[in-house]
Amino acid sequence: MTKNPTILAWVKEMTELMTPDNIVWIDGSKQQLDALRAEACQSGEIIKLNEEKLPGCYLHRTAENDVARVEDRTFICTPTKEMAGPTNNWKDPAEAYEMLYSIARGRYAGRTMYVIPYSMGPIGSPLAKVGIELTDSIYVVLNMEIMTRMGKAVLDTFGDESNDWVRGLHAKCDIDGEKRYICHFPQDNTIISVNSGYGGNVLLGKKCFALRIASYQGWKEEWMAEHMLILGIEKPDGDVKYVCAAFPSACGKTNLAMLIPPEGYQNAGYKVWCVGDDISWLRQGEDGRLWAINPENGFFGVAPGTNVKSNPNALASTMSDTIFTNVVHNLDDNTVWWEGLDKNPPTNALDWKGNPWNGKESDQKGAHPNSRFTAPARNCPCLSSKFDATEGVPISAIVFGGRRAKTAPLVYQSFDWNNGVFVGSIMASETTAAAAGAVGVVRRDPMAMLPFCGYNMGDYWQHWFNMGEKLGDKAPKIFNVNWFRTDDEGHFVWPGFGDNMRVLDWIIRRCEGAVEANETAIGYVPNPADINLDGIDFTEAQLADILDVSKDLWEAEIDGINQFYGRFGDKLPAALKAQFDAFKAKLG
Repeated sequence: MTKNPTILAWVKEMTELMTPDNIVWIDGSKQQLDALRAEACQSGEIIKLNEEKLPGCYLHRTAENDVARVEDRTFICTPTKEMAGPTNNWKDPAEAYEMLYSIARGRYAGRTMYVIPYSMGPIGSPLAKVGIELTDSIYVVLNMEIMTRMGKAVLDTFGDESNDWVRGLHAKCDIDGEKRYICHFPQDNTIISVNSGYGGNVLLGKKCFALRIASYQGWKEEWMAEHMLILGIEKPDGDVKYVCAAFPSACGKTNLAMLIPPEGYQNAGYKVWCVGDDISWLRQGEDGRLWAINPENGFFGVAPGTNVKSNPNALASTMSDTIFTNVVHNLDDNTVWWEGLDKNPPTNALDWKGNPWNGKESDQKGAHPNSRFTAPARNCPCLSSKFDATEGVPISAIVFGGRRAKTAPLVYQSFDWNNGVFVGSIMASETTAAAAGAVGVVRRDPMAMLPFCGYNMGDYWQHWFNMGEKLGDKAPKIFNVNWFRTDDEGHFVWPGFGDNMRVLDWIIRRCEGAVEANETAIGYVPNPADINLDGIDFTEAQLADILDVSKDLWEAEIDGINQFYGRFGDKLPAALKAQFDAFKAKLG
């Protein structure tokens, strides 16, 4: 399928290492993929679901010891430990290659090696990048078909000489948790994953390429790879403004990406369009503005809690051509179920492990808490018409957020781009009862990139400052939101979900210079009267309360920020230290 010597040489080298019985190049054709689905059904790797209720859908179960991303087994392999930075696990590249090759050598024997050419981003887009993943898993092939643009068309536009592509080797091996490694070699454009079959560890185009490797590429090539959703807000006059937003886990990222506006906004003609729910690649365009694409082609979503109320657009996206992983198998009608889908669990079912399960009698959960759906983006009812636009979309605002009970107000705007970098760098969420460990512990997750930055985060922050200087007065405005302010009894005050549109509306008006704001020690906070509360049982007094900026609570943040910054030593950018000093002075 290609004459590119760099691709052919690497595939030959890996063939000699892995010794497969067969080699299949994935061309992306329906005929080839249908044959692979049939083969995987015959082997039991996947189970065909009810064709009438869930057309084109399948169920898969991973090994019980292989159900989530393994951050402690994920490494950045750079020439020095400092290049990886204090927030990443590090291995010496030569030692890592030797270890990985010794684990993987000969492990395709008796198996087929699938060669997957794929594009992260619309094929042929100047913002897109190409990868080749080798795998011995049909499950991986079928998921990559959903999550990326895949097949011969990728190679047709790539060219016969370029070496600008990412090498990815995946081998299931024995699914041995003690020998499970997901290693990234930024200088070599290479990812190697062994002893896992779980999507987050083996769909190498996703977090591995689209964030860890791409963040390094962006640093070197003057663009940005960020853990951000992209949404478009269409006003009644048809004008659409695009926003990128970054949140740590459990902070409503997918819900915001597929937001349904409140009835009053809908009646007025407002619409929200999803460009992406997880990852953004951003480059400066010819007009000087920052433009973004979603490098992915599907959604790899958490199933539990997804329902017609919490996220109807996400649920609708799963209704056809979707792969469900580690959910309940309802034997009565050959469909799937998970906790939070509805209040009618099946009684004749198999749980995520494949054991008999009666949802009305069992005290055990049927679906794994991290069970997943891999759904095509084209299924999403609110998918943006710009989803496949090769030029991307222009970004007006960047939004950071976290889960804070009292500290952060509902929304505030940074003073400028550099101050916005500071706001993103101190992003944090408080742990909840749903997480292991103490409740209320503040966990720092700068720009929601802590597990995904492929190089030293000190350099990453400096790259943000450099991008701001490059963008100048055309840089997006930067905001912070907190949907999770609580009252004294611990109840959430703000209604959230679709009503978050009211905050997005204020953000867009701020970007347009159409509304004033109050300057505080941390940034610009709305006048309560400027956030639309029409049609909602929520008072201006309640709003004023969750917009309050407590000097005492923010002063209490200083030690935690200081400790976190201290981990970076000389790599902490001078501009970030200056922002921190200015923050402390404003509080003083």
